[in-house]
Amino acid sequence: MITDTLKSSSVHMSRLIALACFTVLLLSSPAHARKVAGVELESSLAVGGEELILNGAGLRKRLFIKLYVGSLYLGSPSNDAAGVIAADESMAIRLNILSDLLTRDKMLKALKSGFNKSTGGNTGPVQPQIDQMIELMTDKIRPGDSYTFAFEPAVGTRMSRNGEELGLIEGLEFKQALFGIWLSDKPVQANLKSAMLKGG
Repeated sequence: MITDTLKSSSVHMSRLIALACFTVLLLSSPAHARKVAGVELESSLAVGGEELILNGAGLRKRLFIKLYVGSLYLGSPSNDAAGVIAADESMAIRLNILSDLLTRDKMLKALKSGFNKSTGGNTGPVQPQIDQMIELMTDKIRPGDSYTFAFEPAVGTRMSRNGEELGLIEGLEFKQALFGIWLSDKPVQANLKSAMLKGG
């Protein structure tokens, strides 16, 4: 009887230890990346030596076509669109391309329209930077590609494709116009803007 009790206690203790180890392992494991439209998004990005967190992400659609997933990375959570646009702080926007219908020409046309709206029709002050950005986008756009626009204070906006840097575009004003494409009062898509600002 005593032996059975000891065995039972031993089994119970072993289970408790195993459960405790599993809990520690679970808590110490990195959080699962968020998925949007089948795209697994990184929970954080390193920009200029600073770790940015995923603030929010959403789907850009046109009619029934899923074009890309847009995600916003900030130093701290925010739902203040105007504040994010204006801030001279490290931040990034990433576009994960989904559709082969989103060609380079269509992307550039959409970006030009977005710049026009985000600047209230006054693209003049940042037109040289817009032209520079267009010159950097020479490759064919394919599903699975990702474009990252990472801004660093006093440095500029680093533009990357699939993790490879394409070039650096200087100026806070350009960054404000660029981020305004998705976050201004006239965004490319209202519900995408809302999704990117879920962190606040």
